[in-house]
Amino acid sequence: MQVVKEIKTIKKSTEVKLKEKNSVFIGNAYFISSDNEVQSILGMVKKKFFDANHHCYAYKLSNDNFKFSDDGEPNGTAGKRILNAIEHFNLRNCLVVVTRYFGGTKLGVGPLGKTYYSTALQTLNSSELIIHKPYYIVKINCDFVFLNLLHRFIAKYDCNVIETKYEENVKFTFYINANDKDLFFSEIIEASNGKIEISAKDDVIFL
Repeated sequence: MQVVKEIKTIKKSTEVKLKEKNSVFIGNAYFISSDNEVQSILGMVKKKFFDANHHCYAYKLSNDNFKFSDDGEPNGTAGKRILNAIEHFNLRNCLVVVTRYFGGTKLGVGPLGKTYYSTALQTLNSSELIIHKPYYIVKINCDFVFLNLLHRFIAKYDCNVIETKYEENVKFTFYINANDKDLFFSEIIEASNGKIEISAKDDVIFL
């Protein structure tokens, strides 16, 4: 069985400002769970700092996919440096945006890259970080005769129940640690002689 690792990510960000030769760099970090959230956050940042010259960013997801943008800055001076700061803290599901107000003096490629990195690093260093564990969403549908059995297994594996429905059958929806799922399935199927209907969504969720 492949072990699904927990991730370290951002819980709360503190806005950080750095000034270098009259240019102002503003860093913010955000928790994201997918690529789809990035454009919405960027839109919010661009609206807040509507008169800024650049909005450079980088993010890395729990599946190790990443993306970065220099947003008009010289190639390699911004987005990649921000990503390096994220990787310094070994973060996942994290987006960092560094906004720049150009102060009229060019910094040069080296100092510019260093300032973007420093802004991102200080933003993350001043932020509250948190560990998220991997979970699957599991659904169970069974006869009432198995209710006590279900409660025992849910307690044994420390599952977090999302919803319970008592209709013609008992229906449970809950989170289970991704690394416990296979054993949970095999044990409960054996204990019920295969009479419990059980399924899990394919995607891992980090909570």
